Amino acid sequence: MPKLSGTGRNPEALTTVRRRSQGQILMPSIGYGSNKKTKHTLPSGFCKFLIHNVKELEVLLMCNKSYCAEIAHNVSSKNRKAIVERAAQLAIRVTSPNTRLHSEENE
Repeated sequence: MPKLSGTGRNPEALTTVRRRSQGQILMPSIGYGSNKKTKHTLPSGFCKFLIHNVKELEVLLMCNKSYCAEIAHNVSSKNRKAIVERAAQLAIRVTSPNTRLHSEENE
């Protein structure tokens, strides 16, 4: 059996699907792509910017109306708390500010 290509989604052999003689079987094409103006944009109108530490929030200071911060998955809960507090001071929106933050009631 031959190895699949990188994407592995598009049939490469000359099958009846590629000849389009087997009805309407959907194949990937450029027409399914997103609009370039709205690509990578959240429903709120913001674009995501991945944050790993508090210092990286300074990058979003000038463009906090169009970009929001998303905290990386490997950031500790202590650093997450510091990032959320600093983002509130700088008026930067954070996509998931309550992730991995435990309240004192649970403990």
